[in-house]
Amino acid sequence: MRISLLGGGAWGTALAIAFAEAHAVTLWTRESDVAADLVSGRENRRFLPGYRLPAQVAVATDFAAAVADAELLIVATPIAGLRPTAEKLRELGCTVPLLWVCKGFEAGSGKLPHQVVADVMGADARCGALSGPSFAEEVAAGQPTAIALASRDAALARETARQLHGGSLRIYANDDLVGVEVGGAVKNVLAIATGVCDGLGLGLNSRAALMTRGLAEIARLGVALGAQRETFMGLAGMGDLILTCTGDLSRNRRVGLGLAQGKSLAEVLDELGHVAEGVYTARETACLAARLGVDMPISAAVAAVLDGRMTARDAVGQLMARDPKEEIA
Repeated sequence: MRISLLGGGAWGTALAIAFAEAHAVTLWTRESDVAADLVSGRENRRFLPGYRLPAQVAVATDFAAAVADAELLIVATPIAGLRPTAEKLRELGCTVPLLWVCKGFEAGSGKLPHQVVADVMGADARCGALSGPSFAEEVAAGQPTAIALASRDAALARETARQLHGGSLRIYANDDLVGVEVGGAVKNVLAIATGVCDGLGLGLNSRAALMTRGLAEIARLGVALGAQRETFMGLAGMGDLILTCTGDLSRNRRVGLGLAQGKSLAEVLDELGHVAEGVYTARETACLAARLGVDMPISAAVAAVLDGRMTARDAVGQLMARDPKEEIA
């Protein structure tokens, strides 16, 4: 299959490496310095250093040329880049299936990725999300990874998952697009919370409690948005939450660790040097939960800490002082 990856960051590069053995892959990037590195040294030294891009992967900076003959498009930008990328595709009249790997709610609108794509390309666009417990570095290194490919078009999900499945990637088809996207979005918020917990030295009991109650928050919001509760017990829910909250490669967890050390958010993000989607998603999650009347105290506390309305330690005290709800813990 001819695949065009739109975005030359860590994820675009990692997926280009993963798919190159079985497919004809083009990697598009808007950064000329990244393209030059990829062409001359076959390495993305800016976003994914230390991993070689196979010689057969074509590198492009011309967007129209990159998508012209593609049979599958995969948007590998942060969620802020999804709408402008979809707008470019609409202008070119692209109708081939479109997937995305970005996770979160769009800043300002609070929309999930599929809603953004529907805004731009119409509700009938053939599209879906790739999501699950996966760090770009490990995908690039060929480490075994299992992810979900979700689409409201069940046939598209099954067929595309079958075509992409192989090598070090195990891909499961899923028709609960909302659930997969909510799980991928909110787990980044919980990873910031877990980073704070670990940074404050609160122990493994605290981390387990935080992750478990965080999963309950994810499920509550997802169900309110029309998702299937069982989705959150799978790869795109519990699986992604475990990885992002505990893995040292997690950018969002590192944000929480930095905040626990007393650093400002600006300092933490400057040191990180990459987008941490949970920072923006926390605010949108808190607003959406309030609008829907969904109880999400951990997510609300993360948003308050990020906005400077509360210290990390005060947020812990506030959460511990809450009355237990009459529900299954």
